[in-house]
Amino acid sequence: MPHFVIDCSENIIKLKSPEEIIRVVYDAAESTHLFEKDDIKVRINPFEYYTVGNSQGDFIHVFGNIMEGRTTEQKSHLSNKIIKELKFLFPSVPILSINIRNFEKATYCNKAMV
Repeated sequence: MPHFVIDCSENIIKLKSPEEIIRVVYDAAESTHLFEKDDIKVRINPFEYYTVGNSQGDFIHVFGNIMEGRTTEQKSHLSNKIIKELKFLFPSVPILSINIRNFEKATYCNKAMV
């Protein structure tokens, strides 16, 4: 169920392959034991055109969308785990960030539910 969408500067996928970046985020999320491993989804969006503080510096930001019900501590651990692994993979990238958002169970719907 969780969706992790990685926005990054296009140069990031020249430093490491998209598959490697996706695998690092997937493995970090899976290692927290908050989700069923077959439910974790990770996507990457490299950007050619962007500005970060009026510059073209490299960046990675992960948007984590998870079903409501996890504690603040669990979500914090998840955020820290993913950023720790990305920092190890990209020690020279100046901007590494993440935010976790909750899906509302009452308003979430997918194909299997209708």
